[in-house]
Amino acid sequence: MYTYKYPHPAVTADCVVFARCESDVKILLIERKSPPCQGCWAFPGGFMEIDETTEEAALRELQEETGLTLSLEVIHQIGAFSQVDRDPRERVITVAYYTIIDGTAEVKGQDDAAQAKWFSLKQLPPLAFDHGEILEKALQLASDELRI
Repeated sequence: MYTYKYPHPAVTADCVVFARCESDVKILLIERKSPPCQGCWAFPGGFMEIDETTEEAALRELQEETGLTLSLEVIHQIGAFSQVDRDPRERVITVAYYTIIDGTAEVKGQDDAAQAKWFSLKQLPPLAFDHGEILEKALQLASDELRI
């Protein structure tokens, strides 16, 4: 077995799902079932498998944690977030994606999500990790399409 000279960071993918509703924009969040940030709200997401792209990981985690299934054609990359201390477990880099759907879809917390729920952008709970920063960047990219 080959041993690398340099440590390897873990890679995760997160999915920001906006829903255009009648007079509001909502966002899909999951309540974390396990530490770190247990009980806190976050975007659906998780660790990338060795045989998938970050796009595939984002969509798989979205489906596993909320039951919502989307296609690769509807997600857009927000960017990579690599703050050294963004995850207390280990060195983690995330690649975040966003999508916009019309109306809220039925969701249910599954896998390592205690619950999944739609929140108005006007009344968001505090977000885990650096998800507030991810949301800011997603809103910059999606604001014209969201009409906010």
